[in-house]
Amino acid sequence: MSSPVRTAVFPVAGRGTRFLPATKAMPKEMLPIVDKPLVQYAVEEALEAGVTRLVFVTGSSKRAIEDHFDRDPELERALSVAGKQDLLDIVRAILPAGVSCVYIRQGEPLGLGHAVLCAQPAVGDEPFFVHLPDDLIKADTGCLTQLRRHHEQHRSSVLAVQEVPQDRTRDYGIVAVDEAHQLRQIVEKPAPEVAPSRLAVVGRYLLTPAIFRILESTGRGAGGEIQLTDGIARLLQVEPVYALPFTGRRYDCGSKLGYIEATVDYALADATLAGPLRAHLRTLS
Repeated sequence: MSSPVRTAVFPVAGRGTRFLPATKAMPKEMLPIVDKPLVQYAVEEALEAGVTRLVFVTGSSKRAIEDHFDRDPELERALSVAGKQDLLDIVRAILPAGVSCVYIRQGEPLGLGHAVLCAQPAVGDEPFFVHLPDDLIKADTGCLTQLRRHHEQHRSSVLAVQEVPQDRTRDYGIVAVDEAHQLRQIVEKPAPEVAPSRLAVVGRYLLTPAIFRILESTGRGAGGEIQLTDGIARLLQVEPVYALPFTGRRYDCGSKLGYIEATVDYALADATLAGPLRAHLRTLS
């Protein structure tokens, strides 16, 4: 029997250069969608999936992430004295009791595969999630929960995938699958003319611990980095790996347009903001 999936790894060491100068002093994962930072949405999705250990693979400029999930007694005291119980409850609920955080520094920016490998001491010998907070997925059932349920059926690694336009294959890891959605091939950022399909891996993975042994011997690939895609390509040679076309709306919040789309859509889903925002948007048409 496979172990329960208790750990989620968040590779958050990137510099977020596409959002400069906003990300010069603030981690891109702390950019807010309405009133919560991207990384909090990521953590909430992981908690819904049953995770109790959060592993953040960070860089030198990411202290704000650690502060966000830490207690702030001074803030809590000020909110209590001011009688702002609703805000106090929100702040205290950011990290529920029984959930632990581990922070691991990725010393060099050597790619997603290297970031995952950095998390090995905290993960141990059990299956785990990898969640990229840049990819915000709005769904009735969280994407990680969907992956977990699929893993419970097959006891194998599972990757979240969605179809992308043919001219966008060079931006993703692209997979070829059989009728049961078991991977037959995975290629990192292929040109459209050689892409094996239009099924792209997005920022959600459920991986077995076998990936660690493979990544330890995976050389540098595209961009001089240790690519997680290359590790998965070798993994599927020794055990099954599945692709799951998830249910939900994905926002690429690593791009400015995707970030703006997410902000607008989440605001329109907020009962206090939807009316005034719709009225404002009508003035722009």
